[in-house]
Amino acid sequence: MTDYLDIDGGRIAYDSIGEGPLVVLSHGIGDRRQAYRFLAPMIAAAGYRVVNADLRGHGDSSMNWVSATGKEAISRTDVANDLLAVIAELNAGPAIIVGHSISGGAATIAAAKSPELVRGIVEINPFTLTQTPSVGAVFTVSRYRRGMFALMGTMMFKSLGQWQKYLNIAYPTKPADYDEYIAANTAKLSEPGRLAEFMKTGKSTPADAQAQLPNVTQPALIIMGTADPDFPNPEAEGKAVIAALPAGLGSLGLVEGAGHYPHAQSPEQTADLILPFLKEHAHA
Repeated sequence: MTDYLDIDGGRIAYDSIGEGPLVVLSHGIGDRRQAYRFLAPMIAAAGYRVVNADLRGHGDSSMNWVSATGKEAISRTDVANDLLAVIAELNAGPAIIVGHSISGGAATIAAAKSPELVRGIVEINPFTLTQTPSVGAVFTVSRYRRGMFALMGTMMFKSLGQWQKYLNIAYPTKPADYDEYIAANTAKLSEPGRLAEFMKTGKSTPADAQAQLPNVTQPALIIMGTADPDFPNPEAEGKAVIAALPAGLGSLGLVEGAGHYPHAQSPEQTADLILPFLKEHAHA
């Protein structure tokens, strides 16, 4: 069942399963909360209340958001504020935030801004550091070259076909329901206004998240799929995020052979990394 939280500027859709310490899930760009359709039940079954939220402009959340600065962009700070509002409204925190891609950076900001609401963070293949395209890797790393060109085509031409091409690269192996899931996701993005909201995410940068990394005081788990086409070296990217955190806070988990979506492509392996972190840090 979908619940909604009305906040300044719109409303956030979410669902909730399980009982126990609060874990809040937040997906990446051009996706829906159903990206966690495999992982959320695993976490709930381990004894947690799992709240799975749609990004602003995505899924069943409302559209036509304007950021605090008045720009037509969906920033990590915006997403962080939405997640904090959900945690505060539920009055069940502090929570562990699990954020994928753009939401990894949002988790960083939420933890730094409101440590009383955030007990720890898990960042899955996060865009938390500012990126500089690697010209060398374009020539030497095939998955990176193909992924970058498909992403560029998505944003430049506002093309769902290019987005589907990117997703095919970003899932080196496919879950059993991949075709059905991608069709449903494409249908959602084809609704009036949804593609424009998706495009807003491409106008923001991770600079706000990177600036907050030194201010995080809670434990952080960074999970990287080793075959992620978004980074020339996913393991090195994960280590760089940890290095930017205060010493001793970050740890790295790798999902071998997974692309940008290990929580959907390899949910069991992802859960094997997340559940011990939750057991150690989610309880008072």
